[in-house]
Amino acid sequence: MKKVILVTGASSGLGLATATALAAQGHTVYGTSRDVKKIKNAAFNPLEMDVTNDESVNAAIAKIIKSEGKIDVLVNNAGNGITGPLYTMPVDIAKKQFEVNFFGVIRVSSAVLPGMIEKKQGLVINISSLAGLFGLPYQGLYSASKFAIEGYSESLRMELQNTGVKVAVINPGDFKTDFTGNREKAPFTLNNPQLKGEFEAAVAAMEKDESIGANPDKLAAQICKIVAKSKPAHSYLVGAIGQTIVPTLKAVLPGSIFVKLMNDHYGIK
Repeated sequence: MKKVILVTGASSGLGLATATALAAQGHTVYGTSRDVKKIKNAAFNPLEMDVTNDESVNAAIAKIIKSEGKIDVLVNNAGNGITGPLYTMPVDIAKKQFEVNFFGVIRVSSAVLPGMIEKKQGLVINISSLAGLFGLPYQGLYSASKFAIEGYSESLRMELQNTGVKVAVINPGDFKTDFTGNREKAPFTLNNPQLKGEFEAAVAAMEKDESIGANPDKLAAQICKIVAKSKPAHSYLVGAIGQTIVPTLKAVLPGSIFVKLMNDHYGIK
């Protein structure tokens, strides 16, 4: 059954791959970007939307409803990354991280869900991260924003139990996208050579992992399968086995050992 699908953050990376794959299956797909000129030669319908702006979101949703009469599936993919030391993190930078990654999800979902509820059917797919299941050193704001998506999605699923609207969460590992180059780095301001060295080592490790990450088409294929399901699972871990096993390790290992393993990986000895 062909569906009307909205994918946020579709100008590059996971969003572009997802919108393209869904369109190839015959779905009517709208892919958004705050700068729609970045979406070129798309197989889907490009749509301007800034997930941090209420008017922009509402206008974009209204355009889809006017053209299609409904939205069957929402893929909340738009996001960004900020790295930096939490122990000196300015609140305004933290707000910037949450404005896109978390409040953007709420803003778009709240604009789409009433229509789904009215039609008694729909699917919301929230793109979280493996970092939403365990903390990462010097990616704490990103982890926190994704942890927030986990709690939001779990509670939303409970509220929508009797409406016919489903909620699924995807927890991707590292994928090779523009996310690495677009990451914002908060400044290191302490006069502390040891901590500065650990910060730089952690950033180098995360960028190395991303540089050898999986192809975004892998995630797009998983989303296509989820869209086709009548009863999607609550969550999906997508990525290399060495990464998707980490939530299990966190559950079974003593906390001190898990922290040591994570810090060792990120160069914090």
